[in-house]
Amino acid sequence: MRFSLRLNNDLSLEEYIRLARAAESAGFDQFWVSNDLFLRSAPVILTAVAHATTRIEIGTGILNPYTIHPAEIAMLAATLDEVSGNRFNLGLAAGAGDFLKWVGIAQDTPLSATRETVLAVRGLLQGHPAALRGRFLQWSEEAYLRFKAPRVTPIYIGAMGPRMLALAGALADGVLPLLFPPEHYATVLPYVQAGIANRDAALDTLDFAACIWVSLSADRAAARQVLAEKIAYYGHALGPLILERLGLAKTDFVPIERAIMVERDVEKAVSLVDERMLRIGVTGTVTDVIERLGPLVEAGVRHLSFGPPLGPDRLAAVRLLGEVIHYFRAE
Repeated sequence: MRFSLRLNNDLSLEEYIRLARAAESAGFDQFWVSNDLFLRSAPVILTAVAHATTRIEIGTGILNPYTIHPAEIAMLAATLDEVSGNRFNLGLAAGAGDFLKWVGIAQDTPLSATRETVLAVRGLLQGHPAALRGRFLQWSEEAYLRFKAPRVTPIYIGAMGPRMLALAGALADGVLPLLFPPEHYATVLPYVQAGIANRDAALDTLDFAACIWVSLSADRAAARQVLAEKIAYYGHALGPLILERLGLAKTDFVPIERAIMVERDVEKAVSLVDERMLRIGVTGTVTDVIERLGPLVEAGVRHLSFGPPLGPDRLAAVRLLGEVIHYFRAE
């Protein structure tokens, strides 16, 4: 079993260092930080984390080839691998179209952009010229790294849609699918397996990181409150597959969205989040988390990835997740 921690890039640098050290002590294998626009820079955060830790792997969750050029992504990957002593994992995806609109970038050919970026970056890290005549990248024979990368950095693809999930199965070293709710694993897995059927035999076994939201605390009510706030803000944007699995419709979130966006009444919005909606993630005590995730492990999941909110006290939640890790590793 593998375990990873995922954080948004909206915390202070000091908190990332504290959380990374706690995660390493708790037995986590990986520490991922997002790189959403106009927040803190994940590569800078991860450089500091690499210097503050000794064992835990670090990763970008995720970079996209629209706001960071693929040539620079390869440079960044090789350098972070060097800084961390070969502990870096490169998380890639097409990015969020809504965020890209903020800076006037159209998310053209996202599948081709992701595929070509993976191939180009992997080729550069292998020391090959990455000449391409693709739909997204048009590179000459002069496209090659002018220094030797420490190794070929593992590349993970962040994926939610069927075609991107299949691409990850076929091409990536790992996949980071958001499982909202955790039981969404059963829906996502066949798409990934379809890609694995066309996988290059030279690639290692795919690392399927089951990415979930968790809010953990000895105080169930406090844990529930944190997850409910997250759902109140983001629930209206859930896709149809997720809503169907939760037994919900977009209309269920209309009054919540109104309370947040129009009335600006967070307390009211949170009060409207019901138990069906809370199933999007996992909330409660260590025992509650183990009970909810047990069926996933029984179904074959070998990498549990815990993401924000995490809980009312993030540092305490990381330490409590150490008990979850111990339980599943002992089984």
